[in-house]
Amino acid sequence: MPELIAKTALDGRAVTHGALRLAEVDAGPITSIALFPGQQDAATLALAAMGLGFPAPNSVVAGANGARLVWTGRDQAFLIGASVPDISGAAVTDQSGGWTCLSLTGPKVADVLMRLVPLDLRVPAFPVGRAVRAGLNHMNMVLIRSAEDSFEIMVFRSMARTAWHEIEAAMSAVLARG
Repeated sequence: MPELIAKTALDGRAVTHGALRLAEVDAGPITSIALFPGQQDAATLALAAMGLGFPAPNSVVAGANGARLVWTGRDQAFLIGASVPDISGAAVTDQSGGWTCLSLTGPKVADVLMRLVPLDLRVPAFPVGRAVRAGLNHMNMVLIRSAEDSFEIMVFRSMARTAWHEIEAAMSAVLARG
């Protein structure tokens, strides 16, 4: 019987243009947590054991051992980088195989992404710890600002190559302007 080997969508690809770097990163397990109506308290207790609380809209809550809870919609969040505890009061689904995580770092990251995303991504308007669900051109994404010069971009696995191509083209365009 053949053995299946799990591979990421981009097989760990990375590219550098000037001081900008785009790389596929392993985010670890990704689990969607969607609260049932009126059940936030039950989910809060389960997440508190991990040092996490349910995130406010457009934000990220970091916990122990690199676990993060990223807001993805009303009463919804992605638990990234940790196994899910037993949570009553929420629909919990594994999303790990459906998403690809990219890291874009460098001094002009906001300029690159603002060519593709209809948001002001400069630090005053989009500070570290902010997360949004938005369009990357025609693709759905979750965008997280992880540092002043760094973003994490989560796209559906099926759109990974297209997202990569468009971000890399925007990197080249920004660098060409000087």
